[in-house]
Amino acid sequence: MKNIGIITSGGDCGGLNGVIKGAALTALSKGLTAYIVPNGYAGLYNLVDFKSLAKLTAERIEQIDVITAGSEAGNSRVKVSKIKDDKKYDRIKEGLKKFQLDALVIAGGDDTGSVVADLAAQGIPCVHAPKTMDLDLMPYSVGGDSTINRIAQAVRDLKTTGRTHNRIIVMEVFGRYAGHTAFRGGVAADCDAVLIPEIPVDFDVLYQQLKEKFIRRIESSDVNAGTCVVVVAEGLKDASGNELVDMSSEPDSFGHRKLIGAGRYVVKQIEDRIKKDPEIKEFMKRTGQFVEGVYEIPEVREIRPSHMVRCGSSSAMDSNFGLEVGAAAVELVSQGINGVTVVSCRAGNLEYMDVKEAIVQRLVDPADVALFETFGVSFGRKPEKVKLSTKKVTGKPERVY
Repeated sequence: MKNIGIITSGGDCGGLNGVIKGAALTALSKGLTAYIVPNGYAGLYNLVDFKSLAKLTAERIEQIDVITAGSEAGNSRVKVSKIKDDKKYDRIKEGLKKFQLDALVIAGGDDTGSVVADLAAQGIPCVHAPKTMDLDLMPYSVGGDSTINRIAQAVRDLKTTGRTHNRIIVMEVFGRYAGHTAFRGGVAADCDAVLIPEIPVDFDVLYQQLKEKFIRRIESSDVNAGTCVVVVAEGLKDASGNELVDMSSEPDSFGHRKLIGAGRYVVKQIEDRIKKDPEIKEFMKRTGQFVEGVYEIPEVREIRPSHMVRCGSSSAMDSNFGLEVGAAAVELVSQGINGVTVVSCRAGNLEYMDVKEAIVQRLVDPADVALFETFGVSFGRKPEKVKLSTKKVTGKPERVY
C-alpha cells in the first residue's frame, strides 16, 4: 500500500477536519501518501475524469484547522448503488487505478456507512470513520458533541428574547429519527420541554406543564417578565404517529423526503390551547399585559437555527475524536482490514466493528428521559418514575456517549 484517498460524505458537522488531518498525518508517518477525493461519493464516481487530486503533504496538512467545522474535502449525498450506470463500480475502480489509490478512508453516517459496505463488497478496500451530528450510530460519532453545544448555546441566547417579550419560544433542531442532540442540548441549557421522535407527545400534558411554569415565572417577577423554551427535534411525529414530511419534495438518493413543519406544528398546538383557555385572559390582566383586540394572549414563536447548529466550529471533544478515528482508519486499511467502522482508539487499543452493525440506528432510551423529568423538564408526557438499579464496575468504564 502506497496511497490512500480520504472522503467525507453526508451532512457537514464538527470533527470532520479532524478525521482528515488524523488520517493524513498517520499516512505520512507510515510513509504513505494521502489524497483528498473531493465532494463525497459524487467525486469518487467522477474520479476517473479528474486531472489531479489535492495531495496532503506536510505543508498542506498544516492548513487544515481541526477546530473548524465542515469538511476540507467537501461532502455530497450520493448513494452509489442508485447511480444509473451499469458500469459504476468499474468506473470507480478505474478512477482509483488512475490515481493509484490503494484504499479509502470514508467519514460519514448511516447512509455513508451503507455505501462503505457496498464498496467493500465490490472489492474496494475502505474503512468507515463514524460521523453524524444525530448521534444515532452504535459507536460515538464526530459531530454530536459540537451540535449539542451549539444547540445549548442557542437555547441560552433565545431566553433573552423570550424573557424580554414574555414569549414561549419553540426551537426546531435536526434529528429525523433520533432525538439525542435535541435532548442533550436542551437539558444542558435548562430548557422547559424537549420533544423527540422516540416519545409520542400528549399536547394537553405539554400545555399544562408549560402554562404552570410560564405564569409562575412572570407573576413571581418584580418586572412581570418570563419565558419558556421548547426544543423540538425535526422528526417529531404528528398525533397519528406520522412523520411531518413535504410530500411534494423529491426523495434523495437514500429515499429521504424533506421534513417540514415540526416547530410550526408545535406552535399551532400550543396556540390552539392558549386561545381556548379562559385563565390566560385573566393572567394577562393580572400582570398588566392585556390590551383588548391588540395583545390578549402571549406570543408563541418558532425559531429554526437549522445549519447553524452544525457549522462554524468544532468542539474540542469532536476535534480530538476526529483525529483519533482518522488515524485509526488508516491503521486498519494498512493492516488489510476493510468494510469496518472505527469505534475508538484509546490507550493503545484500536476498536472496530462490522459497518453493517455500526449503522444500526440507536435511539434515545426512555429510561434516560425519566431522570430529567424529575428535574422538571417536560417530554410531552406524564412524568414516569425513575427506576435505577445500582451496579459496581471494575476496570475501564464505558464512554459517556
